[in-house]
Amino acid sequence: MKKFGIILGTLLVLGLLWYLFLYPADYLVRMQAKTFPGTIAQTLKLWDSTLPNANITEKEGVLNFTQELQFGDSVHQYQWEIIPVHDSLSKIHVYAKDRNNSLVNKLMVPFSETGFEKRTEQTLTDFLSSLNEHIASFRVNIIGETEFPGKYCACTHLSTTQFGKADGMMKDYPLLSSVLVKAGLELDGPPIIEIIQWDRENDRIVYNFCFPIMQQASLPFIEEIRYLELPPRKALMAEYNGNYITSDRAWYALLDYAEKNKLGVTALPLEVFYNNPTLGGDALRWKAEIYMPLTDAP
Repeated sequence: MKKFGIILGTLLVLGLLWYLFLYPADYLVRMQAKTFPGTIAQTLKLWDSTLPNANITEKEGVLNFTQELQFGDSVHQYQWEIIPVHDSLSKIHVYAKDRNNSLVNKLMVPFSETGFEKRTEQTLTDFLSSLNEHIASFRVNIIGETEFPGKYCACTHLSTTQFGKADGMMKDYPLLSSVLVKAGLELDGPPIIEIIQWDRENDRIVYNFCFPIMQQASLPFIEEIRYLELPPRKALMAEYNGNYITSDRAWYALLDYAEKNKLGVTALPLEVFYNNPTLGGDALRWKAEIYMPLTDAP
């Protein structure tokens, strides 16, 4: 019995030491969101950029982040872990730590509600509110395997952040729509974006913004415009409704779908836009078709 007591006491002491000095958080917050992980990650990055004294200091893959926030003289560190559950549900674990008062917090949190605990809960409640507001602003419907029909196009070439994609479209829309018509070219469908590079770690893309045209024997030279053939290819498709600024949410949904169904994809999507955002209106009525080419596509 004495030996058992010694073992139990040793385990308790070791557990306490682990909690006080090795456990990575002073306080753990668990949340859920009815969306896929990519939406949460992108919303987190945008939310971070709106805070006056916050910075994402480290990324591990695309679903784990370390964020630092300053409140007065205190620096709080949040370690974010985004965990997919199924197509429409994700878990969010946030390991929160006050770098200057970690030991005190670990001693106090189990027995009382500390100022650190209240601040953390309020901050993360604000984030969750922003996330849920964003989730309500768009819809993604996975259609499944289909074929991108292919088009002959006049295109401009751009390099931006993912968030800046729509600004690039808005800038070049008048150039493409008016100049092509003045040049006597016949349009052949709604505008298309072809992603040719996607840096997921840094959220940057290189893409062609294209207007489909009827192919003809002689095409006029137009500065800043190149003529490209976008060939037909097998792809996964999703329908997206919402502001085109965040149509990349469908990219992440298609990547998740491909992974769960063990389908190889290029991670270089194409987008077909059926509305002109310069005309305004209810963004939830805007429609885009998002194609994620399969790796066995030609």
